[in-house]
Amino acid sequence: MLEEYEISDQTLAIIPISKSTSEILETNHHYYVSKSPKMIISDSCEYYGSSFEGRVKGARGLTGIRYKTPIVVEESCPTIFFPTESPKKDFCTWINLKQIKDYYANGEETTIQFENNQKINVKLSRVSFQNQVYKAARLSQRLNDRKINKK
Repeated sequence: MLEEYEISDQTLAIIPISKSTSEILETNHHYYVSKSPKMIISDSCEYYGSSFEGRVKGARGLTGIRYKTPIVVEESCPTIFFPTESPKKDFCTWINLKQIKDYYANGEETTIQFENNQKINVKLSRVSFQNQVYKAARLSQRLNDRKINKK
């Protein structure tokens, strides 16, 4: 089990196992980390030069999204993650927008297929999951618009 982990563009998802343990899915690796998903997200934001609160505030300012706000964890790519439920909850999973290939309803859950064809189920309806994808895509688009307008 790892004590530390920094999110990268290869990170697919951060899944809570318990209040203090997370499962990390990467394109070619799989880890367990002795931290909550929110702590991993928060530490990674700080590693890349901001705080979790600063990332949320920035995303809210760009998009107006107030609930289950997606964030840019790392700006150079940019790497955008979104929560499957309120980040205040202990069992919130975080998903990397760029790594999603497809998703579909699976009973009351949603199955996510990542770009490497790995699949996970999240306890969220397909409609709710799709709403989170749209929020993250809106953040991505606003960032792209700013880059284009800067030139």
